[in-house]
Amino acid sequence: MGFKRIIFCTLLLISLLAAMILCAPAAAATAGEQKSHIGTILPWWTSLPFLGILLSIALCPLLVPRFWHLHYGKVSAFWALLFSIPFMYAFPEIAPHEVLYVLLIDYVPFIILLWGLYTIAGGIVITGRFSGTPLNNTGLLLMGTLLASWVGTMGASMVMIRPVLRANKHRRFKVHIVCFFIFLIANIGGSLTPLGDPPLFLGFLHGVPFFWVTTAIVPHMLFATAILLLIFFIVDTVYFRKEKEEEIESELHKTVFLKIEGRRNIILLAGVISMVVMSGYWKAGSFHIQGMEIQWQNVARDAMILLLGIVSLVITPGRHRKANDFGWFPIVEVAKLFVGIFVTIIPVLAILKAGKDGAASGFIALVKEPYHYYWASGVLSSFLDNAPTYLAFFNLALGQLGIPAGMVPAALSHNTTFTNAAFAGFLKGISVGAVFMGANTYIGNAPNFMVRSIAKEFGVPMPSFFGYMFKYSIPILLPVFIIITFVFF
Repeated sequence: MGFKRIIFCTLLLISLLAAMILCAPAAAATAGEQKSHIGTILPWWTSLPFLGILLSIALCPLLVPRFWHLHYGKVSAFWALLFSIPFMYAFPEIAPHEVLYVLLIDYVPFIILLWGLYTIAGGIVITGRFSGTPLNNTGLLLMGTLLASWVGTMGASMVMIRPVLRANKHRRFKVHIVCFFIFLIANIGGSLTPLGDPPLFLGFLHGVPFFWVTTAIVPHMLFATAILLLIFFIVDTVYFRKEKEEEIESELHKTVFLKIEGRRNIILLAGVISMVVMSGYWKAGSFHIQGMEIQWQNVARDAMILLLGIVSLVITPGRHRKANDFGWFPIVEVAKLFVGIFVTIIPVLAILKAGKDGAASGFIALVKEPYHYYWASGVLSSFLDNAPTYLAFFNLALGQLGIPAGMVPAALSHNTTFTNAAFAGFLKGISVGAVFMGANTYIGNAPNFMVRSIAKEFGVPMPSFFGYMFKYSIPILLPVFIIITFVFF
């Protein structure tokens, strides 16, 4: 065994033993108390593995990129074990159920949807001849922004980034184009459906109606998109006029045409959308596994998404995926990392559900209004992954208002006795903050870093982590987000 492995295993053993000792007092609670008040029993520091894995995702690719590329799966497993083994020891009656529940009910459908969208979208190729003029660039960004809500921000980014870069390959000034691409297509564009961004799909899995997102957030999305596209058009026009005169003439006289290859995948994408909508409205009964209720319509949804993805792999010519530089690494990375995230988030969700009786009572007392949720979830989503951030604040809102998890659809309905306007307001803030503000940094949402890497491969001199923030996201996005606060919250 190598020296590094010995050190790793030794640190893991010491950490687990220390955690077991610290958890021992909590184990004295009876099984009934554990099941009823797990969130009131858990101390705040049981959330440290969750914080650890999020900080690892945020910092390791920047500080130790080679180590991270080779060992990110092991890092995820480390944090998951650091929580789950002591948790099993301290709460043997409930811990296995909690871990199995979060994996079967949350993680598996989450990964299946991402895999399906990623696989099918990877077979759609946009080709043609584009002139990189401000008007055409604005049109491409608008098209990608609208596409993102239906194929996901990851799928839309993968489909659109190369056509945008090819259209502007002769432009000297194009860094701003990629940055606005990240703002709109990799983030804000995923606002309109649960398919658009992972946080919204997690909300859907926890009872948020499919079209609630569409109707509730569309004003915020259209407002932000209109402002950013206007700013982009002005900025791109200024840069365009700085190009050499002969280059401008060449671009203006190009014949423009658009061609979409792999169009059969669009039908498969429609199938994914229909399956997700179906699972939200068709009630086919349920069965139980280890005390967990599994809905048949959800099983049917996941099975059909897998089947549609396989069909896409079979019917799509290899040249289409090659044109998109399609590979499995991004989805494998997400799958490995989110196992750790979903396991370590268990104590966070339990504590937040406990509301004033949990270890987060002090924080809960400070978060009272929709705009508090908007900024709190948004700021955290800027530096941590926005999917678990959404889920944490979603549960905080439930705990603060005393809403049972099973009553989420009724709380968001307009015609039930359980309708809760406060929860609807909180959820709007959480949704907009988590999805929009993931654009503030390269690490706020998974497609951001992917778009940056592809742009660098095309020779675009992309700014550093802090360069992106201080030159682009802070001066451009922050004022827009402040305006949204006063207009909508």
